[in-house]
Amino acid sequence: MKILQYSSNPFGGVILSSNDIPLSTDDFLDTMKFSIEEWNKENFKVVWLELDLNRSDLVPIAVSLGFEYHHCTSEYLMLTYSIVKSSFIPPYASHYIGAGGVVINQKDELLVVVENRGNVPNSKPSYKLPGGTIKEGEHISEGVVREVLEETGIDTEFESIICFRNLHGYRFAKSDIYFVCLLTPKNSEIVIQTEEIEESIWMPIKQYLADDRVSLFNKRIVEDSVKSKGLSIEIIDGFRSPEQQEAFMPVF
Repeated sequence: MKILQYSSNPFGGVILSSNDIPLSTDDFLDTMKFSIEEWNKENFKVVWLELDLNRSDLVPIAVSLGFEYHHCTSEYLMLTYSIVKSSFIPPYASHYIGAGGVVINQKDELLVVVENRGNVPNSKPSYKLPGGTIKEGEHISEGVVREVLEETGIDTEFESIICFRNLHGYRFAKSDIYFVCLLTPKNSEIVIQTEEIEESIWMPIKQYLADDRVSLFNKRIVEDSVKSKGLSIEIIDGFRSPEQQEAFMPVF
């Protein structure tokens, strides 16, 4: 009997994808048992098994062998098996990453939005900064520009990161890191994304800072954005490619 086709990582892990798995459930059971025995002899520590939706029939079999759920997306389920029982298995991503844009025009007006209030339409609108969630594999500087454009129709240029905050107990009890970015507008005509945004306007900064409906956190953000140059993007030679990373350094 041959072991399953696999790749490995530098931490003693065996990595299996659905393409490496036999089509027959009976073959899967026997071949997986044999493979685990062989990987144990080769001093591997953990098996990572990624099953696509069309191979969900293998989940009960994998669990019966001792595999445990690790995480899932809309397209696959990841399971793990500890060949060495004391092996460290890193948890799945524990944070959301979001970004908001401080967009100030030449009239010292701030771009603000009111999110759709859904089931509480009679509540007073709260003016917030446009922004949203950074997508997987997306740079912060690109994601915040995209979010502001989607919500308001205002195209911008990234200038710097002013600050960030780390919030615990967010969606599904995860933590949320929120970056506040200074952006320069390229146009002025607002076109809102009606699915998410109820209103968007250019508001004088002094009026925004005096508005009781604006949170103290957002007021502090805007105040510091006017005073601080923040952290700008800097390419560091020899440290991966710009497509893989972005570094932010102080502006002096």
